[in-house]
Amino acid sequence: MMLLGYVLRKKHWFADSFSGDISRLITQIALPASIFISVQNNLTRSSLMNLLEDMIVPVIGVVISYLAAFIMVKVIKVKVGRRGTFINTVANANTIFIGMPLNIALFGNKAMPYFLIYYVINTVSTWAFGVFLIKNDDPTVTKKSKNKIDLKKLLPMPLVGFIVAILWLLTDLKLPTFVNDTLTYVGNLVTPLSLIYIGIVLADSGLKSIHFDKDTVFALIGRFVLAPVIMFLLIQTLAPAMRLNVPFLMGQTFIVQAATPALSILPILVNEAHGDVDYATNVVVLNCYCNRKRGYITHFF
Repeated sequence: MMLLGYVLRKKHWFADSFSGDISRLITQIALPASIFISVQNNLTRSSLMNLLEDMIVPVIGVVISYLAAFIMVKVIKVKVGRRGTFINTVANANTIFIGMPLNIALFGNKAMPYFLIYYVINTVSTWAFGVFLIKNDDPTVTKKSKNKIDLKKLLPMPLVGFIVAILWLLTDLKLPTFVNDTLTYVGNLVTPLSLIYIGIVLADSGLKSIHFDKDTVFALIGRFVLAPVIMFLLIQTLAPAMRLNVPFLMGQTFIVQAATPALSILPILVNEAHGDVDYATNVVVLNCYCNRKRGYITHFF
């Protein structure tokens, strides 16, 4: 899909405004639909209630990952426009499109309840906090403007989609078939359009823009090494100290999900915030490459 976007842009099939149009289509329509449908397909009202008591360890793990990412941003001096991408790369994972298939392949459907715990936490983390960090990492906004309350930043459409999905889930009502099918089709646009968008960005910036610079290397270390190590240590130390029951399969699921690549949607979100899209694209592309090596890390644990 990235190659398709790259080639078609080089062939001048896409106008200069096309990538911006894709960005709006994904963030305002396709992504909320995708989140809504994924919640309906993967959760029930009863399962949602049962997940709450097992969320303590992964919630703490995500919080610590955020803190570690904030510290890294200060220490290595990540510049404005890249900070939101950096922090989200370290703290948030692509649980649905990569994490869930991987989890099923490794552990089968018996680990699905444990995956859903991480999925809920990751979704809330991404759309309630992560996207807020990206929107507030806009290098074109002055400090005075940042002090103004922007409801679009507080309630981005993907978060609205998640909130509506949870409210609908609690009603225990079934979606009409035509509504379910429509939202599924629209939601399925997210991944292919995101990858095509990345290809367009690569065509505009050049393949030479893909490289291992300081900010990218530390972001990848945070995602593939630091995040799973934090989760592993919490399972081995905090859980016993708090007398929390973390079965072996649950612990393995949490570690695998903590080491899942960053969101492929990051360049789209960064573009909406006028951030460094080339950096976000670089991180996502190298995430895909490093994902092939990720098995060695999770196998170690």
